[in-house]
Amino acid sequence: MAIDKAKVLGCLQEISNSLTRIEAERDLIREILQKMQDECEISKKLGRKLAKTYHKRNYEEEVAEQTDFQTIYENVAK
Repeated sequence: MAIDKAKVLGCLQEISNSLTRIEAERDLIREILQKMQDECEISKKLGRKLAKTYHKRNYEEEVAEQTDFQTIYENVAK
């Protein structure tokens, strides 16, 4: 199998650049969550869940899952 080193290296550079952007965005999200905690008194955990739900636009699904969890937990563990 002949490997085109230049093409492979180009692909690796693209992936590396993409990973760098991802890291930067994750850092930004951490900073925003910290700001939310400091200024709005919303925990990072809750802020992250709110943001994910807002992004996915799946509020009803989240509520249904929480209701299912609550119902099962109350029937099994209480």
